[in-house]
Amino acid sequence: MGPMTEPAVAPNDRLAVLIDADNADPNLVEPLLAEISKYGTASVKRIYGDWTRPNLAKWKDSLLAHSIQPIQQFGYTSGKNATDSAMIIDAMDLLYTGTFDGFCIVSSDSDFTRLASRIRESGTRVLGFGEEKTPRPFVTACDQFVYTEIFRSAPADSAKRPAKKASSMLGQDAQLVGLFRSAIEAASGEDGWATLGAVGNIIVKQAPDFDPRRYGYSKLSDLTEAIGLFTVVRSDSGIRVADGKQKPPAKPASARRKLAVKS
Repeated sequence: MGPMTEPAVAPNDRLAVLIDADNADPNLVEPLLAEISKYGTASVKRIYGDWTRPNLAKWKDSLLAHSIQPIQQFGYTSGKNATDSAMIIDAMDLLYTGTFDGFCIVSSDSDFTRLASRIRESGTRVLGFGEEKTPRPFVTACDQFVYTEIFRSAPADSAKRPAKKASSMLGQDAQLVGLFRSAIEAASGEDGWATLGAVGNIIVKQAPDFDPRRYGYSKLSDLTEAIGLFTVVRSDSGIRVADGKQKPPAKPASARRKLAVKS
């Protein structure tokens, strides 16, 4: 998982990264691949397009620098996107090998909605990457969707990056607060406390495009505290969260015994 739940990286997960050259930005390849590395190892990196077209020449340096394999697909008929079909066929061929733990589909095109759904039906994880304009059906067809605007770091791109939202604004965002409250309720025990990782997992299942970075926060824990409606407690065993202003959870009996022995 990525920044939503802040778990350990799974470097042994084999990922197939498939990029739609017509609907992706070559300037964001480096941060994109860095993000993907949080989920596993990009064992296959392919990008699809009609490389005879001049508008794709800007991809050359990025492909060479990151060992991404370009797949040529001529546009046989005007108005028809043969690139999408080639990418879908390749994805299914890779799926049937049974050697991949997940697929990363990089595109803002809704034509890949059914592909994402079909891969998930097989029990394989699907991560989507695209711009904010990506149609909702494709976003929700993925297990998790990351908007590429968060990768923009150059000063010229600052206007396109999400600004950090104030606590007052976050607390009034009914949809955001509702996501947190329902997730905490589902993940919490009898004492009302839940681990932040479990809360993050549930939120992403409800809203695949949820990402604290869209609100200007690098970590889920920072966003949770900034909302101002939840209690967050950090300890050696992890981060726990409760709805409202709660007292810190009681230490387990074993921990209390250890403290007694030390005293």
